[in-house]
Amino acid sequence: MAYTPKILAFAGSTRTDSYNKKLVKIAADGAMAVGAEVTYLDLRDLPLPLFDEDLEAQEGLPANARTFKDLMISHQGLLIASPEYNSSLTGVLKNAIDWASRPSPNEPPLAAFVDKVAAIMSASPGGLGGLRGLVHLRAILGNIKVLVLPDQVAVPKAYEAFNADGTLKDSKQQESIEKLGENVANILLKLN
Repeated sequence: MAYTPKILAFAGSTRTDSYNKKLVKIAADGAMAVGAEVTYLDLRDLPLPLFDEDLEAQEGLPANARTFKDLMISHQGLLIASPEYNSSLTGVLKNAIDWASRPSPNEPPLAAFVDKVAAIMSASPGGLGGLRGLVHLRAILGNIKVLVLPDQVAVPKAYEAFNADGTLKDSKQQESIEKLGENVANILLKLN
């Protein structure tokens, strides 16, 4: 039976018309075009309390954190679009990562992250396209044992970068985002 890479795609935004949600869907299309199975997740559908060890000790892992973590564990690849807030990643994305990193009984440390292959991208109204936030996201993911591919794309002036159908107006940008998805799928195929 042929191996089919499973990739989880999500943005670090809960805003309905998020540029980064549009961006990660383009990367997901690129992964699916080369045969990957992609699950798109909207973090708005899994609201999480702020990470709090006291809450965890009293109530255990919140149900939505368990759902997110299980999704992470069941996929080998990650496509993450990260908005830039104050030169870093969003609180929503950091909080989701923090909850998913929590150990559970009979589970190896960092089970949701170890040996995952990820591509990261960003779209921002600013001139750098969210590039500064990607530096922080890359550092966090690398520290928790995710293989983050070297290629990344930051789309500046996002408010004017997208067509009404969610594609990018610049065909070279569109291709580069699709290529991020393709790259994750192709690396997973080579590794398995």
